[in-house]
Amino acid sequence: IIAKVDPRVELIGVPGLTRSISPVSDLRALLALTRRFRALNADIVHTHTSKAGILGRLAAWAAGVPAIVHGVHIVPFVNVGVAERFAYLALERLAAPITSAFISVSEGIRDLCLSAGVGHPDRHYVVQSGFDLDRFRNAGPPDGWRNLLRLTPDAPRPSVLLMIAAFEPRKRHTEFLDAFNKVAARFHDAVLVLAGDGPLRSTVESRAKQLGLERQVVFTGYRDDPERLIALADICLLCSMREGLPRVVMQYLAGGKPCVACDLPGLREVLRPGINGVITPPDDLAAMADAIAALLEDRARLACLAQGAAAATDLSNWDVKLVGKRTDAIYREALDQHRASKGVSTTPPVRNVALPR
Repeated sequence: IIAKVDPRVELIGVPGLTRSISPVSDLRALLALTRRFRALNADIVHTHTSKAGILGRLAAWAAGVPAIVHGVHIVPFVNVGVAERFAYLALERLAAPITSAFISVSEGIRDLCLSAGVGHPDRHYVVQSGFDLDRFRNAGPPDGWRNLLRLTPDAPRPSVLLMIAAFEPRKRHTEFLDAFNKVAARFHDAVLVLAGDGPLRSTVESRAKQLGLERQVVFTGYRDDPERLIALADICLLCSMREGLPRVVMQYLAGGKPCVACDLPGLREVLRPGINGVITPPDDLAAMADAIAALLEDRARLACLAQGAAAATDLSNWDVKLVGKRTDAIYREALDQHRASKGVSTTPPVRNVALPR
């Protein structure tokens, strides 16, 4: 990923900034960030993720940064324990008054933040995670797909189920394998393709062996051609317990493939049951397996959902060309509001460009 970053972007490591909570390391990171922002004389700081978002915003405020923006991809206080929810909410409410703008990836995420009392409505915006739509609309299956699925030259094409996700706990690969076991026993020609990598991959591979699913589960590892895997699939899957509005769902739909997904905030903005996919209860992976089995049994319905994914889904808001324009407009509005608060003349309000709210 780093190799693909524009060469004009400078990557700077921050001592002590780790995912896990560590008071000593976190304080070290906070001080390092504050020094860095002061040295840069930054006009805008845009943070992402829960912990880095808190530390980054506090450091930006301490450094006197005019515009502090936070990207909300996942709501950290949803589907967690009581103590975690209390801690995350307290920290987000603490950081909200110093946050010039929140940029959520979906309306559902924005609404969850507002209902929890995080930030003022005037500071919340929605900018969907964009991507190259044409790349997914015009793709074909990968070369050597028969080898990928471990098929003999004369074997019939199986039903292909695809899940593209990092192997981490919130993606629930292991739990889904337990549910998929019932599908595999009923549909011997069904193959589940798990694309991605991560710390839990070996654990999930071991579980597949324990369940005797080696023949019907394929682990591809990291792939830089997700559009080709989607073109190969019959049904695409999402069973995460916690997400924003996952871009992979839009990529599935852009590729013209129906999606079976657990219900998540914002998902219904694009995934419409009976039109381009199926939505199942978030904590019921057995229901998800039943939905998959029903589609494999009813090929006419599956074909209708595929047609709906290709023709009836408006993905224009996810065009990568719009992301930069909309984010830039929010930056400019945040700076204008800061200048106005200091009594400095500003440019015409950027809100005139119809920002998504």
